Amino acid sequence: MVNSAYLSLMQGLFPQQCLLCGLPSHSPLPLCTGCKGDLRANKHCCSRCALPLPGSPAPPGAPLCGHCLQQAPPFDRVIAPWLYDEMLAYLIHRWKFQREQRLTALLAQLWLCHDQSLGSIDLMVPVPLHWRRQWWRGFNQSQLLCRALRAACPELTALPIEARAISRKHATAAQSGMNARQRARNLQGAFTVHKPCDNLRVAVVDDVLTTGATAAALARELRKAGASHIEIWCLARTPAPTH
Repeated sequence: MVNSAYLSLMQGLFPQQCLLCGLPSHSPLPLCTGCKGDLRANKHCCSRCALPLPGSPAPPGAPLCGHCLQQAPPFDRVIAPWLYDEMLAYLIHRWKFQREQRLTALLAQLWLCHDQSLGSIDLMVPVPLHWRRQWWRGFNQSQLLCRALRAACPELTALPIEARAISRKHATAAQSGMNARQRARNLQGAFTVHKPCDNLRVAVVDDVLTTGATAAALARELRKAGASHIEIWCLARTPAPTH
């Protein structure tokens, strides 16, 4: 009750503006109801990798995409509640590259809008940055998202965050503009797991899933360390390339 009263007071004294349209958001977060409604939900997607599928939303037990049917990825499930479009890209870009850490709470709330059961998870692992990139940026956005999710969701309150469980051994080239094969080659030998994960159910947390190369590389290393179940939790999923 105290927190609710405090938020109401702060909203009255310092009203938030929506980052997308510039109008008052009428909430403690910088996103109005209208713009949130314009974000594209990833409702009809592969039940394994969350790749958007053509057609209308499917019932529980949605089909697998063609790639997952041909070769199952090393992770068990992806939760990606949104499609990566221009509006979400704008918010994530401000968060990561303009260092607006205040957006972490907003993005955590957007992730928590998904309607899937979280199931039983033993720990969260943020996707690691190489130390030089983290030093330049000033923070690891995946680690911030882990903390915000745990703070905002009672279901995750007791879930440990193992930020040092995995490290990135070498600085990989920026992957924007690379295709799936190039990304996979770029990430060969990039990650090291520093503790056993025997029979653990692990959630790897990131911002966007594109080709899945980073998620797959991390999942392979976690499997080698003994993890029994691996999920990828991210804000958004990009559609399959059209060429």
